[in-house]
Amino acid sequence: MTAPIQTALKFIKDSDAAYVGFRFTDLLGEWRQITLHVSQVSLSLFKEGLMFDGSSVPGWKLIHDSDMLLMPDPSTGFIDVFSAQPTLIFTCNVYDPITITPYDRDPRSTAQKAENYLLKSGIGTKAYFGPEPEFFIFDDIRFKVDPYNSFYAIKSQESPPSSGEDFAEGNSGYRSAQKAAYFSAPPLDGTHDLRSEILTHLLNAGIPIEKHHHEVSPAQHELGFKFSTLCQTADWIQIFKSTVRNTALSYGKTATFMPKPIFEENGSGMHVHQSIFKGEKNLFLGDGYAGLSDLALYYIGGILHHGRALNAFTNPTTNSYKRLVPGYEAPVLLGYSARNRSAACRIPHVTSPSGRRIETRFPDPAANPYLALSALLMAGLDGIEKKIHPKDALDTNLYELDSQKLETIPRLCSSLKEALQALDKDRDFLLQGNVFSNDQIDAYMRLKGEEAHVVDHTPSPLEFKMYYGC
Repeated sequence: MTAPIQTALKFIKDSDAAYVGFRFTDLLGEWRQITLHVSQVSLSLFKEGLMFDGSSVPGWKLIHDSDMLLMPDPSTGFIDVFSAQPTLIFTCNVYDPITITPYDRDPRSTAQKAENYLLKSGIGTKAYFGPEPEFFIFDDIRFKVDPYNSFYAIKSQESPPSSGEDFAEGNSGYRSAQKAAYFSAPPLDGTHDLRSEILTHLLNAGIPIEKHHHEVSPAQHELGFKFSTLCQTADWIQIFKSTVRNTALSYGKTATFMPKPIFEENGSGMHVHQSIFKGEKNLFLGDGYAGLSDLALYYIGGILHHGRALNAFTNPTTNSYKRLVPGYEAPVLLGYSARNRSAACRIPHVTSPSGRRIETRFPDPAANPYLALSALLMAGLDGIEKKIHPKDALDTNLYELDSQKLETIPRLCSSLKEALQALDKDRDFLLQGNVFSNDQIDAYMRLKGEEAHVVDHTPSPLEFKMYYGC
């Protein structure tokens, strides 16, 4: 362990950093940080950790038992280009300071336990994940909620209503129609340079990048980076989301990973490509349906079987279920298919057999990446261990099936409350190998249940429009 720490200390010294930030992820997926002056960072800090108060972190410690320990991962350092003072960032695990063991509510530790569970199972040595988080960039956002006033207002020069707006710099008139912005080019795509800058920042942070493009809805975007192992991919998603938000802010704009911010527009998903390798061998490659192995089909079977419980982690907000509705390219049915984008699981076309993989299409970018990816892996492994076959593929447009056929296909959850109930009933697959714990799941469910309760019991502007005169 000393060698990686020495490498990290050399990186800190060579970068002439004035400050070092130590970040960790809470149960809800929020990145949190404590920053030390570089003079306080030493070999002992990396070996012994950094104490902090966990009682103010939602869903973690109580006030009478609040001490926690941050253990920096020395391999995760990168330069924070958004800090005015030269600053480096390291990602941390959270430990119990008494037992010096990973805290079981720490999401990053859960991801590492999921990776270890795969290795110990003998099924494979590495699980690879390739996420595609979508997001919106707006020019201005205003919202307010109190007992006597509730509204939100989105401004975007890309939105169709902006054609009639009077802008100080003039109205260019260049904007796509509703649901017609996919792969648009400048000047219709007015955010091309901003996305390029995001990718450059990600590359400088050590993330291997691929592409960027405009998505279907006005102001909606997607950037791609390469696949990696579970925990590293989750680390990269956290860096990605922070970089998107901060780059947008530097342009005087605001970015959101909220799954469905605009009514009657496509929402933002986070499609997750997955495969399992044993050494150099892709275990998903076979001679079955769409070039898949039986093991890959069982993996799909596990995801579809546990799909409703997975929703609690992959679609963790009340807003998530405003995206999972027919007609907006988001799946609602627990089926699988080759190339069919209306299925919950898709088998993408690949140019090389070694790239054979599956794509889970229902997750969204509001998810805590460590918990969501871990839960997907555990569901897939449960399918492999129990040989859960996903039955016949659905190669037609699932939105066009007749009602009799639709009734035979299981559905994803339609609300966060429904997803939490499904998780409560179907959690045993997550507990295998002590990857998740009942304590962790219960704490997560309490936090998410509170969110659902508040939304259910708060009047909305739409209700005033519908019912005020009744």
